[in-house]
Amino acid sequence: MEIIHSIKPLLAVSVSLAAVLLIGLSSRRPDIRESWTVLAALAKFIIVASMLPEVLSGKSLAIHLATVAPGLEIKLQADALSLAFAATASFLWIITSFYSIGYMRTLNEHAQTRYFMSFALAMSGAMGVAFSANMFTLFIFYEMITFSTFPLVAHKETPEAIQGARRYLVYLLGTSLAFLLFAMFLTYQAAGTLDFSPGGILDGKASDALIAVIFILFIAGITKAGMMPFHSWLPAAMVAPTPASALLHAVAVVKAGVFTVIKVVLFIFGTDVLSRIGLNEALMYFAAATIVISSIVALKQDNLKRRLAYSTISQLSYIVLAVAILTPGGITGSVMHIVAHAFGKITLFFAAGAIYVAHHKTKVSELDGIGRKMPFTMGAFAVGSLSMIGVPPFAGFISKFYIFTGAIEAGHLVVLAVLAVSTVLNACYLLPIVYAAFFKKPAPAPRDYPLKPDLHEAPTLMLIPLVLTAAATLVLFFYPSVFLELAASVAGAGR
Repeated sequence: MEIIHSIKPLLAVSVSLAAVLLIGLSSRRPDIRESWTVLAALAKFIIVASMLPEVLSGKSLAIHLATVAPGLEIKLQADALSLAFAATASFLWIITSFYSIGYMRTLNEHAQTRYFMSFALAMSGAMGVAFSANMFTLFIFYEMITFSTFPLVAHKETPEAIQGARRYLVYLLGTSLAFLLFAMFLTYQAAGTLDFSPGGILDGKASDALIAVIFILFIAGITKAGMMPFHSWLPAAMVAPTPASALLHAVAVVKAGVFTVIKVVLFIFGTDVLSRIGLNEALMYFAAATIVISSIVALKQDNLKRRLAYSTISQLSYIVLAVAILTPGGITGSVMHIVAHAFGKITLFFAAGAIYVAHHKTKVSELDGIGRKMPFTMGAFAVGSLSMIGVPPFAGFISKFYIFTGAIEAGHLVVLAVLAVSTVLNACYLLPIVYAAFFKKPAPAPRDYPLKPDLHEAPTLMLIPLVLTAAATLVLFFYPSVFLELAASVAGAGR
């Protein structure tokens, strides 16, 4: 792969850092403050999109920022996997920015400037993770995401919000310091570098036993991937405002987690080392257990956002499971599911927020007949649900098809069974919501209805984004070529 010096990866990271300052300076002028939010999101996406032609042609864009020690650098590099994550996240930041404006203004939320500043800082962290050329750089931005999203989880400042935010910080920061940092230290000691490299950097540099220990530490330390038993921070974070929940579950935090898992599997260890020792199978079955257990737990959740949270835990492990298969189909499906899940899950969270704003309902048991009052919102929810289940013609079918293909390539019948069972479970915890919304008798409106009684759908600034993300799951089914090409490039480089 030809590496070209370019400032574009740095610009993609920096544009929202600049926005943090501008948003803070405009705190008393909401229209200007929110204009900076939208402009930064647009600028970030344009910068990311401008890198696509070169990356698709097999080139990589890199910029060296600093050398801390021999083999330990702060360096950014755009490759196929980076672009798949960055393009998805930067595009959805535009959509989420408009949704956030509608949500925050309609509910007259407090501390809106802090919210938008934290949002912009988190997106800088996400871009930094995407474009990290090595594990050292990735760790810096990985923790930047943790600290920048803490105020979003604690936003409401209620005892429940503070408790949820503390759990969030303890889990994410605690596991990073206890496991991830230690794994990086051992890797550097063994290999003399933390650079991401096709085929990995540990082959021949350490014993199989040490490699196994390092791998376990890495997986335990990447808690943002949401695998059990280090998953409870994720439902606890549902106390955040819905746009922040969408950011946590579809764009920045959890995607940074599974992205890091893919990077570690393919570019720190490599497929040959993992398959020789059998570590990939251990990860595969670990992810499979998380998929099934979290799906069963989701069935029991009456709070809509908590049900979606456990759905996220399950769906994230599809990505981990797929890359652990170590076949071209599995790796392609893993990358594609980052994209498909992002658009499908953000649609579901947008719909949950719209229901709360328009009708102040938060429980699944309260949604009987809501589809008659909110046909566009619940229509979008139905589309997002079908994509999550993997029904054509929606994006989730594409990613699940490749994951199934990867399992068949490897001859893993147990994985095929898990995928089949979990797909049924996906339908069992999502489709009853759709059925109740459209086919059950509406519940009477509460007397303390907070908005105008004739308001059925949420405000336009919230409704249009959720319709757009739902439509995108359909578009991605028919036009997946750009992301498939990026995913295929990752599969080729990873092997």
